[in-house]
Amino acid sequence: MSEHTIDIHKELVNRCKNGDKKAQQELYMNYSSAMFNVANRILCNREEAQDILQESFLDAFMKMENFRGDSSFGFWMKRIVINKSINRLKKNKAINVELTEQVYVADEEENEEEIVYTVDDIKKAMSLLSDGYRLVFQLYAFENLPHKEIAEQLGISEQTSKSQYSRAKKKIKEIVLQN
Repeated sequence: MSEHTIDIHKELVNRCKNGDKKAQQELYMNYSSAMFNVANRILCNREEAQDILQESFLDAFMKMENFRGDSSFGFWMKRIVINKSINRLKKNKAINVELTEQVYVADEEENEEEIVYTVDDIKKAMSLLSDGYRLVFQLYAFENLPHKEIAEQLGISEQTSKSQYSRAKKKIKEIVLQN
């Protein structure tokens, strides 16, 4: 991202803080597609993702004064979308029992042979994972959240997050190799 792009978004954010509806529309147009994709990857439901997208932008615009500019607007917005998506899953009780305190300790002797995965391979395999595995894998691998934050968001231990991620990775590998 160029400095010019950052400056444009900074100006848009400042205009939004002053209640400029046109600036809100521009920010929405710049970020809605990416934010929809984040919500859809977490929720696996287009209609729910669309609802979360709308709620997230509404929240962001209503609480724009809370945006301090310590990070990019996109990063701040993504956090809102992730939090709302996780809360929706919790509300729908879609995160089920497999998010337990079981710990998987990887055998250091495990042979990590190099396998080439396509995006489609990963998407198909992820769709076959249980909700808990898929969510932890999604948040860590695609949304770049640290295990500590995933644990806090999901109400599990950091070790459980690491364990769930490891198991999800192993399961994805098994699924890809079977196909």
